Amino acid sequence: MTKQASSGGRKSRRTMAEKADKHLLYQEAVQCVEAEIDFVDETFSKLRGRKARLLREDFCGTALTACEWVRRRATNRAIGVDLDPEVLEWAKKNNVAKLGSSAKRISLLAEDVLEVKSKDRPDVVLAMNFSYWFFKNRKRLRRYFKGVRKALAPSGLFMLDAYGGHDAFRVTKDRHKYDKFTYTWDQAAYNPVTGDYLTHIHFSFSDGSKLKKAFSYDWRLWTLPELREVLEEAGFLRSTVYLQGTDEESGEGDGIFEPTEVGEADPAWIAYIVAEK
Repeated sequence: MTKQASSGGRKSRRTMAEKADKHLLYQEAVQCVEAEIDFVDETFSKLRGRKARLLREDFCGTALTACEWVRRRATNRAIGVDLDPEVLEWAKKNNVAKLGSSAKRISLLAEDVLEVKSKDRPDVVLAMNFSYWFFKNRKRLRRYFKGVRKALAPSGLFMLDAYGGHDAFRVTKDRHKYDKFTYTWDQAAYNPVTGDYLTHIHFSFSDGSKLKKAFSYDWRLWTLPELREVLEEAGFLRSTVYLQGTDEESGEGDGIFEPTEVGEADPAWIAYIVAEK
């Protein structure tokens, strides 16, 4: 009796890391799709004098940004493109399903962004969260940019984000504490000869458990001049850099992005690049 009670009465406890969903953690720690879509909407309206309707999110992952676009207006439609069918299935169950009847206005394609083809020509193509840094040589990056330009509607815009500053080239870790977890951005390795850049995202929890290397990225650290040159080589009419301002009290980014040709030598900065077809 004692033996049976001891074996059947106890249940193994799963750690917080074991119970965690890394995609939900990423969305909370890394993304702010509301602000991102605010920028897309406002910038397109200023440059084109009308509202964009069709948005394509490349490297879309959980398609949270595409879903936010669809929520904004009943006339908005979105296409999400990602090479990983598993994360797209997660997106359908956890993000697209929440759109209800509006889910019919979003389509997710498990395709390579270098090869993707669609009869619909988007007003805007997004490549956010530095995802296009996956292309580590100029030839492949130019090929991707050319494909985007060809896919865009005649007055379309291509929007990318980038970061830099001398802190970006360091091997270092940056931690941010949230209510239920701590997020760590790990710049694990940088090769100044090739520009190869290895980074990881870790999550840790109050019970001491950790989700190490929840996401890993083998990238090239591209600079703004390089990116603008490749965009020009790909045939874009012009590109504009929108740098984030700094909050005077906190010294952190203020979330306001303004077009500029002059930036300060900050240790860390974030920018958008807007390329016009």
